[in-house]
Amino acid sequence: MNKDLYLGIDTSCYTTSIGVVDDQNQLMINKRKILKVKSGKQGLRQSEAFFQHGSNLVTLYEELLSEIDVDRIKCISVSTQPRNLEDSYMPVFLSGEQFAKTIALTLGKKIKGFSHQEGHIMASLMTSDLVLEKEMKFYSLHLSGGTTELLLCQKKDNRITSKIIGGSLDISAGQLIDRVGVKMGLQFPCGKEMDHLTQKSSTKDLYPISVKGLYFNLSGLESYGYKQLGKKANADHAKSLLLSFSKTIVKTLHNLENDYPILLTGGVSANSILRETLKNNFKNVFFGVPSLSTDNAVGIAQLGKLGSE
Repeated sequence: MNKDLYLGIDTSCYTTSIGVVDDQNQLMINKRKILKVKSGKQGLRQSEAFFQHGSNLVTLYEELLSEIDVDRIKCISVSTQPRNLEDSYMPVFLSGEQFAKTIALTLGKKIKGFSHQEGHIMASLMTSDLVLEKEMKFYSLHLSGGTTELLLCQKKDNRITSKIIGGSLDISAGQLIDRVGVKMGLQFPCGKEMDHLTQKSSTKDLYPISVKGLYFNLSGLESYGYKQLGKKANADHAKSLLLSFSKTIVKTLHNLENDYPILLTGGVSANSILRETLKNNFKNVFFGVPSLSTDNAVGIAQLGKLGSE
């Protein structure tokens, strides 16, 4: 018997992705294309990203057609906004939404919209050891290029509700890594390459950090990162930067009032230094697999599946 399939589409600032899960919650497809950023640059304009998404979606969907029977798709889900808030908006998500609507009309299927952040949280939940009881509250720390937020979350009515209770007061975790990384000569986005660099260092040197309750500043760490360029080997510099960032997160999480589980998500949560540091400091911290911590459409597909039950 052929199983029903659930298609998810996500078009974030730097990744085009298509994901498919089946009615047994099994991951069937996880296809992604990183948007192209010129060497030495730290990002893309929304218009440039929108254009690349359109081209990438055609390529990824063509690959998908050769791997699954689209008639088995029961629901098409798509990220339509950054966060699950009425005024949350970013043009890049329109490219995925328009493509999803076209597929839904062509196939005669249902379409559902979710936020990019919900997709991140769900993708991590799917592959972590965290088991949520009905309407149980949990914390989620969303660390990415555009978002560094500490959230109080609850899975309710097949959606992820969230309230910002902390996070960065200035730049995001991803911006910290990418800006310093580009100055070091790494290719944007710099997360993977900087993570690999840290494996070549044994330094334990820390840089100054700034934490105020559940909020923190990262721009000071960024400035200090610039000042240290050329003063030590890139591997040592990368490790000191990431150790200091990890210490920032540890100090922040120690200020939480309740003993709810803590779920890490977003591309920066795949960093090995951060994971090791948090596991050494907390018993109730959970991670998804690294491959589903970065931007992907799998969590969006899973949300569509849950909403169809």
